[in-house]
Amino acid sequence: MNNIIKNLPNYKLTIGVMGSASGYIMHNPRIVKAAKEIGKQIANHGCILGNGACPGLPDEAAKGAKENGGTTYGVSPAISLESHVEKYRSPIEHYDNFLFTGVGLMMRDIINIRSCEGVIILPGGTGTLNEFTVAYDEGKPIGVLTGHDGVADHIKDILKYCHREVTDRMIFSDDPKKLVEGLLEIIQQVGSEGTLDEYLIGHDGAVTKIENQFKNEGQLQLLELENKKKKK
Repeated sequence: MNNIIKNLPNYKLTIGVMGSASGYIMHNPRIVKAAKEIGKQIANHGCILGNGACPGLPDEAAKGAKENGGTTYGVSPAISLESHVEKYRSPIEHYDNFLFTGVGLMMRDIINIRSCEGVIILPGGTGTLNEFTVAYDEGKPIGVLTGHDGVADHIKDILKYCHREVTDRMIFSDDPKKLVEGLLEIIQQVGSEGTLDEYLIGHDGAVTKIENQFKNEGQLQLLELENKKKKK
């Protein structure tokens, strides 16, 4: 029963939106417009928009969703609404529901991502990169908005440097509409993982495959050395 869509036909998917909360990126009207369009597309497909209940691009996406009749859900680092507004200086206007985690910014990211069936990565910095790596290692379907600056434009290179591959659970596009549609197609195919960390270290997990590859290469090298010794 790993495909939640097939087993719960009335279930609404939650699409997480991760991106810059502040800084120079927020002063680029083209990027802000793209974030709002992402929210609009999520709403148009009848999905719930989830994010870290923070200012910046995720909030612009929430605004876009609400302007188009969508439902929004914020996973806050704060313990209460008062803390959310006063300590974290985070918005409340574009949200239907909150989960007040009380675990702070970094731990909030993990809860945020695990609350979603798929994740969209918008332009951002190290915080957005952290959200991407969590989503990647947990096997979440991921859509990356390219051509709009920030870490999103360098995801493929980052994976290459980390000796990781672009998986079939990922889609890249500079078009918000195509990105959301493509991500939903992947979610339909993948369903949802039933076992935590199975995607990484299970029998067919990503890390398991890498380790097995090194073992096989090591065995081949040993055989080659033995053959060379025999020839001598």
